[in-house]
Amino acid sequence: MEGSDVSASTPLTRRGALRRGLTMAGAIAAPCVVPSSALGRQGTPPSDRIVMGFIGVGGQGNQHIAGGPWTTRAGFLGRDDTQIVAVCDAERARRERTRQRVNDGYAARLGKGAYKGCDAHADFRELLARPDIDAVLIASPDHWHALHSVLAIQAGKDVYCEKPISLTIREARLMARAARRYSRILQAGTQQRSSVAFRRACELVRSGRIGRLLRVYVNVGGTSRYFDAPPQPVPRGFDWDMWLGPAPWRPYNARIHRGWMAHRDYSGGGMTNWGAHHFDIAQWGIGADQTGPVEIVPPDGREHKLLTYRYASGVEIVHSPGYRLPGVTFVGTEGTVNTSRWYCHTEPEAIGRQPLRPGDVHLYESHNHHDNFVGCIRTRRRPVADIAVIARSITLCHLGNIAYWLKRPLRWRPAAERFVADPEADRWLDREKRAPWRL
Repeated sequence: MEGSDVSASTPLTRRGALRRGLTMAGAIAAPCVVPSSALGRQGTPPSDRIVMGFIGVGGQGNQHIAGGPWTTRAGFLGRDDTQIVAVCDAERARRERTRQRVNDGYAARLGKGAYKGCDAHADFRELLARPDIDAVLIASPDHWHALHSVLAIQAGKDVYCEKPISLTIREARLMARAARRYSRILQAGTQQRSSVAFRRACELVRSGRIGRLLRVYVNVGGTSRYFDAPPQPVPRGFDWDMWLGPAPWRPYNARIHRGWMAHRDYSGGGMTNWGAHHFDIAQWGIGADQTGPVEIVPPDGREHKLLTYRYASGVEIVHSPGYRLPGVTFVGTEGTVNTSRWYCHTEPEAIGRQPLRPGDVHLYESHNHHDNFVGCIRTRRRPVADIAVIARSITLCHLGNIAYWLKRPLRWRPAAERFVADPEADRWLDREKRAPWRL
C-alpha cells in the first residue's frame, strides 16, 4: 500500500498531545476544553475525552453530530465523553454552518454567549494532520470513503466510516489491511448490527429455529448508472475539484452533484446504499462474516427472475426489490424470520417468543453504534461492525452490481477474493483513480 507510514501503535490522546506541546506548524491551537461540571455532569474528565473531527458534514454527517433517526438520537455533540474540534467539507457554506452549529451547541451547554472551540477546514488533509484529534467520522460521498479512511488510519486516527465503506472490492480490502497494519479501530456505519431486532433475527436463524436455512430475500433498490449533464457554473465557495477527488473529471452540474448516489462514478446505487445494511444482515444471519458466495447469477428474463447469490453451503441470497416483505427475510424448512428496522417477525409466531438457550448462538451485543465505537477506542476491542466483516458484506453488494453490469453469471473465490478465470470481471475489482489520489 502506498502512502505515508505514520506510526499508530497506540492512540494519540488529547492529554498526550497537550503534554507534548504538539501543534500543526504552529498554526493550530489546542481545542477549547469543555469541563464536565459546566455541562451539568460528573462525567468524563476533559483530558480523557475522545477528540473528534468530521469529514463530510452533509445530511448524514450532521445527523452524527446532532443526532437523527438514521444514526443515534443524541449524536456526538450531546456526548460527555467526546468533543468535536473540527469539521471539513468541500462546500464552504455547509462547513461554516456546521462549525457554527457545533460552537452554538457547546455554548448553550456552557451557558455562554459564544464558544469557538470548533474549526472548519476546506482540505481534509489539514484536519488529519492535527495531533489533537483522536478519531475521525467520515460521511463524505461514497467514492471518497476508502481514501479518507486509509489516510486517517495512517495519520494515527481511529475511524467511523459511513456506509457503504467503499466504491470497489479492492478498496474494502485495503481498508481492512490498513486498520490491522496500524492497529486502528474502523467501525462501519452499518448500525443495524447495533439493533436488537436484527441481532435477534440472526440469532434465531443461526440457532436453527426455522430449521435448515434455504434462502434469504433482501429487499433493496437497484444499481447505479452513468449519465451526463450540461456544464453549469460551480457554486461560489464550492471546491468541485476536491469533491470529485479520485473520480474522473467532469464539469459541474447540480444534477450530478446532488444526485451522485445514482451515478456509477460515485456510488453503486441502492445496491450499496441500503444494500450495505440489508445484505450485511443477510451475511450475519447465515454465518458468512468471513466468506462469501461462490456464484452470482443475474436475472435473464427467462429461467432466472432475480439476482441470486449461491454459497458453498447451498444457501441462496436473493436480491428481491419489491418483495412482499421489507428488509431481510430468512426462509427455512420450518419457518421464516423477517426483520427490518425496529421489528423482528417470525412465522410461526412461537419461534420468536422462545428465549435463547445457553447453547444457542449469541451474537456480538451492541445497543448503540456510537457507544460501541467510543468504547472500542478505549478498550481496543474490535467493534460490532468491524472493517474486516463489513469488507465481506460490501463485497457482496459489489459482486451483485458487477453481475448486473456484465449481464451474465459469475463464479467467485471467497478466499482469494477473485473471480474464477474471468479477466473481464476482474477489471471491476477496482477503479483507476484520478491523480494525485491513489491507494
